[in-house]
Amino acid sequence: MIANDTYDQTYNVFFNSQRVNERLKSVPLHKLTNYDLVDLERLLKQLRQTIKLTIEFVGFTGERWPTSQKLIQRKQVSLE
Repeated sequence: MIANDTYDQTYNVFFNSQRVNERLKSVPLHKLTNYDLVDLERLLKQLRQTIKLTIEFVGFTGERWPTSQKLIQRKQVSLE
């Protein structure tokens, strides 16, 4: 999961996992201090070539990727 922290102007990366009948476990992995959507889009493009995990976005409601103009996150999730 990548969370947009507008207060600190950082992107926070978490690894979320959940086993059947257990609570969600969220492990913070990294904080990206370069608060630029162009750089984040470039990083994710490279990352997706390496890993095959689903990436969920939180805090990006209504925002669009600079290059493709696709919505990053369509609707708010319960974590927002």
